[in-house]
Amino acid sequence: MAKVKSLSDLKKMREELQSKVNLREKSDHPEGMVQIKVAMATCGIASGAKETMDYIVNELDNRAIDAVVTQTGCMGYCYAEPTIEVTLPGEKPVIFGYVDDKKAKEIIEKYIQGGELVDGVIPVTYETIDEHNEE
Repeated sequence: MAKVKSLSDLKKMREELQSKVNLREKSDHPEGMVQIKVAMATCGIASGAKETMDYIVNELDNRAIDAVVTQTGCMGYCYAEPTIEVTLPGEKPVIFGYVDDKKAKEIIEKYIQGGELVDGVIPVTYETIDEHNEE
């Protein structure tokens, strides 16, 4: 972390940090924004999910992409950690596995900005406990 030598340094640092917090906490109208959930259970964290989330927040901020980035628990894809769920406005969620910085950059550039699917999508082919109990 940079050393603070003046009031202007402190104000600049505050603005930078506030911008990153805003990316994670905008909840007034999330359905109109890109939503990204990063699986941060023990398996995700051990596989690098914290670093992936930090990279995503910084990259979205650098590209001025309006998004909400949150963390979630286990999505059940421990074999493919780190995993993220990306929901574009008006679209169904898509889950990506093995998301490191390189994959995150590709997802941001191709999927979020370009609308083009990229390798690494985990298909939703399982039943949740709730769905199973409805039968």
